[in-house]
Amino acid sequence: MRRSSLAARITAVCLVVAAVAAIVAGVVAVSLVRRTGQDVLRRSLSAQADVLAGQVDETGLGSRLGLTKVAQVVRGQGISVVTARPRGALAGDPNAVLAAADAGLTRLGQGGSISVAKTIAGQEYLVEARGVNGGAFALVEPVQMAATTQRVLVRNVLFALAAGLLVAAVAGLLLGRLLARPLRRTAGVAATMRQGRRDLRAPVEGPAEVAEVATAVNELAAALQHSESRQREFLLSVSHELRTPLTAVHGFAESLADGVVTGEDARRAGQTIQRESQRLDRLVSDLLDLARLGADEFRLDLAEIDLADTVRASAEVWHARCAREGVRFQVELPPGPVRGVADARRLRQVLDGLCENALRVTPPGAPITLGLTAPAVLQVRDGGPGLAPEDYAVAFERGVLNAKYRGKRPVGSGVGLALAHGLATRMGGAITAGPAPEGGAAFTITLRPVT
Repeated sequence: MRRSSLAARITAVCLVVAAVAAIVAGVVAVSLVRRTGQDVLRRSLSAQADVLAGQVDETGLGSRLGLTKVAQVVRGQGISVVTARPRGALAGDPNAVLAAADAGLTRLGQGGSISVAKTIAGQEYLVEARGVNGGAFALVEPVQMAATTQRVLVRNVLFALAAGLLVAAVAGLLLGRLLARPLRRTAGVAATMRQGRRDLRAPVEGPAEVAEVATAVNELAAALQHSESRQREFLLSVSHELRTPLTAVHGFAESLADGVVTGEDARRAGQTIQRESQRLDRLVSDLLDLARLGADEFRLDLAEIDLADTVRASAEVWHARCAREGVRFQVELPPGPVRGVADARRLRQVLDGLCENALRVTPPGAPITLGLTAPAVLQVRDGGPGLAPEDYAVAFERGVLNAKYRGKRPVGSGVGLALAHGLATRMGGAITAGPAPEGGAAFTITLRPVT
């Protein structure tokens, strides 16, 4: 379904607002003009009635000549004169007589006055009656001038409505295009981002809301650019990590195939191939686990376990490996059991990964410590070179340490630390990095204790 443009919607809204405003203003204006017109007519008619009452009081209502002249004068203004004789008879235009009678002209005494509006046969009349010497009279005027004025006003309102709609259409179209221009530019930048470019930025202009959209798109582009840069660095580090054992496996396998090495050399070549293939297998497994870590199907078998048993099992393996490298391995355990909530297999995977990283950077003669303290805190500390203070906060981000320390010291791909952080978090715990008293780095795992 094709959606209408922003300019079209703004134009439509402006038209509706202009139409409603013109109609409301017209209705209010018609009512006010009609009321004002009636008030003006009433005041004018009242003034004429007062003047006529003053003249009649001097000559008496019986002066036909005087009344005839007055009737001729006011008749040209659309006003009728109705007289009431002492016997109660009314004389004048029939509708004017009915209006005057309804207003109570026959009951009006000398010096009294009546100022009302009466409707006769669908026509509204203004009645100004005065009691004078010898009877009473009334000036009766149909409210026709107000109706005429109302028709003129309606025409003017319709003209104003048409002019307002035209102005609103032009203003809405210009406003819509003005607002849509930065949005179109932002949409163009988003379209180029979809095609893979990350170097373009949308201009931050227009109203605050439109500028916020452009800013959000720019921030998204910068975040994508940073994320993709980090991914490329991570892939480079993983490729480098894979290439080293693959080169060893390929070289020794080629030597065995060509018969270059035999006897004891062949056995050592086979051991090297086995060792490097295991290293490859661990790296690939860590990559797969890291990729599956955020998926719903990645399940952990959490249970209440004795953490000391897991630490002892890991220590048996790493004591032997550290001894081969000339590194002192030591274990710190409390006298009794320490129970916590964890997946024993995954916790062992985390400890093995941390110990492998520690062994990679720890020189011969320096220590590696695997410790456990209550309530449920595990530590792997090393006597290696450690990290810069600012690097401990980003130690678990993939590829960060590899990118900084590659070429300066033995480094891994960063998969192990990222996986350790993910596993510790999924087990309901936390893992942090900081300096170790042994001189290197300390990685602390805090799990949920069993109370």
